[in-house]
Amino acid sequence: MKSQKRIFTDVLIVGSGLAGATAAYFLAEKGYDVILLSTDNDPFESASNYAQGGIVYTSPKDSPKKLYNDILAAGCGINYQDALTFLCENGPSLVKDFLIDTLGIEFTRNAKGELDLTLEAAHSENRIIHALDKTGNKIIEKLLEKLRDYKNVKCINGATAIDLITPGHHSVGINARYEMNAVIGSYVYEQSKGEVLTILSGKTILATGGVGQVYLHTTNPACSRGDGLAMAFRAKADLINCEFVQFHPTAFYQRDAERFLISESVRGEGARLMNLRKKYFMKDYSELGDLAPRDVASRAIHTEMLKTGDTNVLLDLSEIRKKGIQIESRFPSIYKTCKSYGIDVSKELVPVVPAAHYFCGGVKVDLYGRSSIKNLYVIGESSCTGVHGANRLASTSLLESMLWAWSSAKDITETGEVEIYKNHKEIPDWVTADDEDIDPALIVQDKITIKTTMWNYGGIVKSTKRLERAEKDLSYLKGRMEQFYKRATLSDELIGLRNMIQTSLIIIQSALRNKQSIGCHYRKD
Repeated sequence: MKSQKRIFTDVLIVGSGLAGATAAYFLAEKGYDVILLSTDNDPFESASNYAQGGIVYTSPKDSPKKLYNDILAAGCGINYQDALTFLCENGPSLVKDFLIDTLGIEFTRNAKGELDLTLEAAHSENRIIHALDKTGNKIIEKLLEKLRDYKNVKCINGATAIDLITPGHHSVGINARYEMNAVIGSYVYEQSKGEVLTILSGKTILATGGVGQVYLHTTNPACSRGDGLAMAFRAKADLINCEFVQFHPTAFYQRDAERFLISESVRGEGARLMNLRKKYFMKDYSELGDLAPRDVASRAIHTEMLKTGDTNVLLDLSEIRKKGIQIESRFPSIYKTCKSYGIDVSKELVPVVPAAHYFCGGVKVDLYGRSSIKNLYVIGESSCTGVHGANRLASTSLLESMLWAWSSAKDITETGEVEIYKNHKEIPDWVTADDEDIDPALIVQDKITIKTTMWNYGGIVKSTKRLERAEKDLSYLKGRMEQFYKRATLSDELIGLRNMIQTSLIIIQSALRNKQSIGCHYRKD
């Protein structure tokens, strides 16, 4: 297989979620040519689209200092303080200027016509604004609609980035090996055509989302398989905090159903966790009870399930009903989805389990989203800005994604240094040595192996023995996979599998190095 064409652009953005689409908007506004890639055929398919609870804003009683302290407490004090200050001082105003005033997002309002400010776990103030329980969906819908107005933004859907192009690795020119490490574009697989594009860009932005799909239970969409993390690792970018994978305590559970998120806002409004013996248990684990941070709540559920041998716990929404809140109208998406599985959340208890939800680590970046490699920016969940520390505070991720997207676009436009690599003719097109048909059963089985290994040995509770076993098993799988990858016919599934193995090893090896239990990295030894 050989790539059929070359494309040149000012900025290549890999990922069409909130981070990628926001960066595309601010770059397009300044006249830059942008290519926006979506792995899925539907650009709406991203973790951002499924974000239910809301986005951090502010309230009359709130302040940047209060928000700072809440995020710092949730992150166990190992947050990067400069990044935290940057978010707390600039984030809420960007919500107002961009989401409310520019995009016109119709956030939910109360009877007085004011923004409905809600509370979520570990927040000291009601500062979360939302669009019922479809906040991310409403934002992405408006944002992608806005991008259609710009002729200088080209969206390519069903396009899987294979690897970042760096002269030192890919150039046939001798001098390239002596140059500073830099990203000059990406090889991209067009799924519908079975062809590989060589996209060369002045700047490249990775906004590929999280890693949840490497775990057996996750709230993440299928595209959240660590693509950006694995590509950046292969390009020799610095990574940090990759042991910190946050598990959301409440994902809907039925044996044959897809896991989906029961928003933090449900507990914020008064829902309580109980075991199958109908005992409320969160006060046994935290003074905050059901409003404890996600890592505490997830471990509490995990412990209860181990104690009882049960497959799940229950979420009781009766306190919400007692407040006079209509669950059907406050949480319509959750209500509708649960109803489709035979559960009426306005009357019945909801079965839930913890699930991999948010990646607090990633590619190490500065306040402008700049990685350790020249011309490579990383934003959103695939980056680590240091905001979240050891554990993410609810509803800060959309804010972080949007703010760093704005900041990276600002850095690119203000420096003005957007040039195609001068020796780009020395970069060869993609060529595979052979084409071997893929047996789908092998892909499926390897994915199951990764997911169960990560869940059992590198999940909510870790130990040295478990992690060492995971590293050994995954290293063997990676070696076998790399040999197969060189011969096999390229596909999105194959690219994703390769990235899942690499991502899993990164997480496991980071967890082995960190002997301290802190935040969402919990070791029982």
